[in-house]
Amino acid sequence: MHRTLHRSVSFLVFLCCIFPAAGFAPAERIQPPEGFVALFNGEDLSGWKGLVANPIVRAKATQESLDKAQAAADEKMRANWRAEDGILVFDGKGDSLCTAQDYGDFELLVDWKIEANGDSGIYLRGSPQVQIWDPAVHPEGSGGLYNNQKNPSQPMICADRPMGEWNTFRILMRDEKVTVFLNGFLVVYDTVMENYWERDRPIYRTGQIELQSHHTPLYFRNIFLREIPAHEPEWKPLFNGEDLTGWIPLGDPDSWKAEAGLLFTTGKGGDWLCTEREFSDFDLKLECKIPEGGNSGVFIRAPREGNPAYEGMEIQVLDDYAPQYAELKPWQYMGSLYDLVPAEPRVSKKAGEWQCMEITCKGRRVRVTLNEHVVVDANLDDHMDRADSHPGLKRVRGHIGLQNHGSRLDYRSLLIREYP
Repeated sequence: MHRTLHRSVSFLVFLCCIFPAAGFAPAERIQPPEGFVALFNGEDLSGWKGLVANPIVRAKATQESLDKAQAAADEKMRANWRAEDGILVFDGKGDSLCTAQDYGDFELLVDWKIEANGDSGIYLRGSPQVQIWDPAVHPEGSGGLYNNQKNPSQPMICADRPMGEWNTFRILMRDEKVTVFLNGFLVVYDTVMENYWERDRPIYRTGQIELQSHHTPLYFRNIFLREIPAHEPEWKPLFNGEDLTGWIPLGDPDSWKAEAGLLFTTGKGGDWLCTEREFSDFDLKLECKIPEGGNSGVFIRAPREGNPAYEGMEIQVLDDYAPQYAELKPWQYMGSLYDLVPAEPRVSKKAGEWQCMEITCKGRRVRVTLNEHVVVDANLDDHMDRADSHPGLKRVRGHIGLQNHGSRLDYRSLLIREYP
């Protein structure tokens, strides 16, 4: 998985909130996704504290001395960190900002922005760090596990947005391994994060999350966390961000390509891309970007033979605002279970924007979430009167596939978790 790093990838600009040259605009107040809590309330520093020493020193300190040191650190913190217009702002002086609570296994979402020559990072369980810095100075880009010595420390690609724009991390930490997505691109996969403080020991089982002070101004917003239960199935990338490993192009072998964290169809051939493996019950997350008039689909429980939209099932991917699609049937809109269940409400975005889709396929139920709205929640048994024309309704497992419908269409950030 960890191959030669791509250092020459150009900066990728997608779905960003651009700040005016003078100062910054108020942050859009976004509610935490389902299952997440907001670590920053957008109004004050509740739930945060100043930095006291390091984990080894804190563990050896008496409660009395620790309380005294914490009070001093909190006073210093309030002099350098502030909430302003929904943004967590650091003036470039003082120490790191820490969560008041410790965490074990978690999924963290956070938007961040730095200035030219900026430098920061996010400590996980009190240990450094998922790196943040200016890619003009460090062309490998942000997101790597900077302090690793034995395990990979650099990101697989540079996925930073141009300086002055917001970036988004999605960080999954489970046991001692970390996966990082930056702006929707996989940059670190299932990599051991080493214990910076005690190199001969694994990383601590729990610890605080820290926003690192590196003496440059910093901006954070939309900081959301979900603790991962021990029994929860693990999310795994279905696309490694580098090549078609795990996938089979059916038909023209040049109809699908992988490049710079994108999985895309060239529009040649009209054939679909099929996973090597079959899947039964699963959650699938992905992002897609559709050109004007673009058309595609996500196949589930499909065999390799026949039309996967009918021999399996298809979740529609379509620029349903295009003039040529002005008279669509209800089940043809973006997110629909094709030819079976319409997507309601209509929450698709315009062509050229990244859209988020999650597909849950468990037993006889198929659920589709599009751009954070549930648009399909279907019991397949309710549609068995269509089984003659849709034999895929009877299938309990099959391949996942992506449809080539004659135009370029981009996918990224494909994640899957399976249920026994």
